[in-house]
Amino acid sequence: MQVNIERSDFLAILSHAQNVVERRTTIPILGNVRLDTAEGRLNLTATDLELTLHEAAKVEVLRAGSTTLQAHRLFDVVRKLPEGAQVQLAVDADRSEARISAGRSIFDLPTLPAGDFPSTSADSFERSFKLGAQDLARLIDKARFAMSTEEARYYLNGLFLHTVENGGAEKLRGVATDGHRLARVEIPLPEGAAGMPSIIIPRKAVAEIRKLIDGAEDLHVSLSASRIQVRVGEATLLSRLIDGTFPDYERVIPQGNDKRAVVDRDALSQAVDRVSTIATEKTRAVKLSFKSGRMTVSAISSEAGRGQDELDVAFSDAPIEIGFNARYILEMLQQISGDHVELEIASPSQPTLVRDPGDAGTVYVLMPMRV
Repeated sequence: MQVNIERSDFLAILSHAQNVVERRTTIPILGNVRLDTAEGRLNLTATDLELTLHEAAKVEVLRAGSTTLQAHRLFDVVRKLPEGAQVQLAVDADRSEARISAGRSIFDLPTLPAGDFPSTSADSFERSFKLGAQDLARLIDKARFAMSTEEARYYLNGLFLHTVENGGAEKLRGVATDGHRLARVEIPLPEGAAGMPSIIIPRKAVAEIRKLIDGAEDLHVSLSASRIQVRVGEATLLSRLIDGTFPDYERVIPQGNDKRAVVDRDALSQAVDRVSTIATEKTRAVKLSFKSGRMTVSAISSEAGRGQDELDVAFSDAPIEIGFNARYILEMLQQISGDHVELEIASPSQPTLVRDPGDAGTVYVLMPMRV
């Protein structure tokens, strides 16, 4: 195989692929990407057996063929070549090497046979629909921070997608929770998605889908009982779905919280960030104290001392104090669209409901902690 390709085109597909390939694997071929030529294109495939990426770039094909190269090393080599360079990839099958050259730079990298690469045959999908990239990007961005990383409860290690009827309209809802906080985000239901099965997309797949759709207008989603496929331009991402039952999240979304506070989003974020410097590293606990027109953010540590910050707040109920993990507050506030944030509180021991005035389709739940 021998091809000429623009560095920027090569780097674009390799940047996506190296995110899919695991850095540490006991199976050497899974550390590689497969490269195949076809009609003026270089087709790339990367997989970790759970997640598979197919992507193509335009090339000048001098000699057709196939090979596999170590994904992260190839990405680093191409990334460090001069911008605007024309890259030549030439494979010497007899020596099991591929030469990457651009100007005076030459790299000889070991290859593994393309025939050893895992088969990535296409699945059959029961349902397909088109979805606006901006809608999906918003859903992912506003929800994914709440996904769990705890392997014991594997069914929380992803984004739960399902259809609901809300306000007389069909919606596509995304939910993520780690048991300490919950994010629920709705977007208009895409045409053709009505009746789609409820699915849990794994955390890694969510991250890669988000990278692929950046800057795109539309994407095509296909679903089967066990897999999801997302097609964006020249890229197709195929992922296994999490085989589990997402918990009944509606039970933890409070309905009757009677104390309401409205506070400037940036002011609250800055106050929590400052005061959390004092909070203990283990719990990151800060206390929010509400009185008429005033809110105090404070933290106490036997080692670091005490800190507090005061800010104005629209609050006229009986005084109340409640504790939260500072990191959870800050990560949530980063996704608030409006200039203000609304907190609906019941008591120091019950979940707090957080609304985004700039996005009626999004609600958050924060579990309190003792401080």
